[in-house]
Amino acid sequence: QLQPAVVRVCLHTLRILSRDRRALAPMVTDSALSTLVHLGGISLLQACPQQQEETTDDHSARTYSQIHRGDADAAQMSVSLWESLKKGIWSRVPSSGQFYKLRLLFLLTALRPELRLQLQQECGVSVLTKALEQCLAVRWGEGYEVLTDTTAPPITKDMSQEVIEILKTLFNIAHRFHRQEPDEEEAALFRHLAAVLRHCLLLSCDGEDVLEELQGHTVNVLSALPLTCLDVLLSVHVDQASHKWEGVNMDCVHTLLLFMDQRLNRGHKLKEKLIPVLNLLTESSRVHRETRHYLRQKILPPLRDVAIRPEQDTTLRGQLVRLMTHVDTDVKHCAAELLFVLCKENVSRFVKYTGYGNAAGLLAARGLLNGRRNSGDSQYSQYSSDSDSDTEEYREAKARINLVTGRVEAEQPDPMEGMSEEEKEEEARRLVSMINRLSRDQIIQPMVVTAEGRLAPLWGHMRGCTLEEEEEEDSEEDLDLMPEGRKDKQTE
Repeated sequence: QLQPAVVRVCLHTLRILSRDRRALAPMVTDSALSTLVHLGGISLLQACPQQQEETTDDHSARTYSQIHRGDADAAQMSVSLWESLKKGIWSRVPSSGQFYKLRLLFLLTALRPELRLQLQQECGVSVLTKALEQCLAVRWGEGYEVLTDTTAPPITKDMSQEVIEILKTLFNIAHRFHRQEPDEEEAALFRHLAAVLRHCLLLSCDGEDVLEELQGHTVNVLSALPLTCLDVLLSVHVDQASHKWEGVNMDCVHTLLLFMDQRLNRGHKLKEKLIPVLNLLTESSRVHRETRHYLRQKILPPLRDVAIRPEQDTTLRGQLVRLMTHVDTDVKHCAAELLFVLCKENVSRFVKYTGYGNAAGLLAARGLLNGRRNSGDSQYSQYSSDSDSDTEEYREAKARINLVTGRVEAEQPDPMEGMSEEEKEEEARRLVSMINRLSRDQIIQPMVVTAEGRLAPLWGHMRGCTLEEEEEEDSEEDLDLMPEGRKDKQTE
């Protein structure tokens, strides 16, 4: 019977220790979890084998028999928490210690994969969606539209923390549905949830940090839902919209855009913080024409200033282009993919807005370096045929734009000016000799674009040179000369 202040300090200590993955093992044992549950004032359900046999029609009992015997206590804790939470939800009177129970449920589903399946079978998405509705006092309009009260006060920090725990648990049990095609019943369930999540995005909170955290977890859950169910983010009345495009309410998309901009400006933990919203905007732009048009207007407006490199631009376009050469492969791929989709996966348009040097990574990965679209890309058929209009400033400068850098470059003097033809040929031979030497030493690997639009080693597409020729060339390098046979080969 520890004093509350002592218990609070113990819990804070555990929270700090849990940030170290190496310290998690002793904390997720059945005895440790039992202790935490006990300190949280939660009584475990007492289920014996005889009781389980007598309740074979009860879904919880059937679940027990599917779980490994060593995990029985964890499963019992999960069921106890779940039953306690459901009781508070259906009675509309949240039980005591609601936040603590939600937190423990999140930890159990995060650390024990088998319990995620258990909650999926227990209609976890439906129950937790109902819990969200109760926390936020959701009022429904027509269809999948939640009515927003602009005069309502910001939600409190305590309430936002409960909402966040629900969202985190929802993600744990729903993330596997992203690539699945839902049936009619599942689609209705996920559209209902998406409508509540849209409401979460548009809420105001006490404190910017709390709002950002709430929006971040909302984005995570949205990114876990089937794409076909995200149409409810747009299918709301446009009358009261603050942001409209082509007769569609864009308040939700605009909020996601501002959230992405905020995460870009923070610049830390980009993989964890930024990738979910990038993926969500990319996939939404693929399947929803209005979303793509609105985002393109905000991120890739018609070019006017072509005197600076795309990555040096201070706009959203510039920030995303800079990420296209980020050291983290996932980050640079997601940033490039969003811009590519906003360009309707058109190679020339993509290069126009990003520069060939920045675009090369994604184009190489997709086999598009030859400028032709990959015929195997089925997504392209979903894009409309609207054209890309150029500004007067861009049309005037177009002929002078360097496609590699994406800007108008200052004219440079001709490095071979004043050289005779013989001197130019000699310089070319020096260059080829140096490339050969660097390639053999594996410092560089010359590449060529194949007919399929992918990179391949250059020498694999040329006549193979014999070892004797290479050795003979090495012996001549001091004289900066090339053997005649080699000279003929390079000329050919």
